[in-house]
Amino acid sequence: MKKTIRVEVSARHVHLTKHDLEVLFGEGYELKRDKDLSQPGQYASVEVVTLVGTKRNLENVRVLGPCRGNSQVEISRTDSFYLGSPAPLRLSGKIIGSGSIKLVGPKGEVELKEGLIVAKRHVHLNLTQAKDYGVSNGQNIKIEIDGPRSIVFSEVEVRIDENFDEAVHLDTDEANAAGFTGEEEARLIIK
Repeated sequence: MKKTIRVEVSARHVHLTKHDLEVLFGEGYELKRDKDLSQPGQYASVEVVTLVGTKRNLENVRVLGPCRGNSQVEISRTDSFYLGSPAPLRLSGKIIGSGSIKLVGPKGEVELKEGLIVAKRHVHLNLTQAKDYGVSNGQNIKIEIDGPRSIVFSEVEVRIDENFDEAVHLDTDEANAAGFTGEEEARLIIK
């Protein structure tokens, strides 16, 4: 069975706890919303931090809101090599035993002992969409993207939540491999 769904590219970004936000930006600081993201309640803020790796730094890395229960940094494999900081492939939120990284903001620094990951490609679906597609949370499916650099990605994990809206999330390395221009959709290949 094949279904078509929108593809979004997730560039490097940071999620912060309220505590870490205040260390980096000052006591009582609140994130300033820049633009809403496709998943309800999620947004890109105007705030940016610097990632300090063992080899190099990455500046102006966007902070996403709202604040979370654990701070984490999502980068591409290319970013990991550039920083010189190993980052395992994980779903967002699965940070136990992941990589370490230092974050620098205008008011302070935070050393994350874990939280640096390369985000696993995944598809967001709400309960109704998942039922329509006949998939379950945690299931791995394939997606196919047409174009001059047509590609099939396997091991795309299904993430289901009543508040999600359907979208495939790839990182910048994956999008570049597919020649992604921002107009493509993916076909879900469900067996």
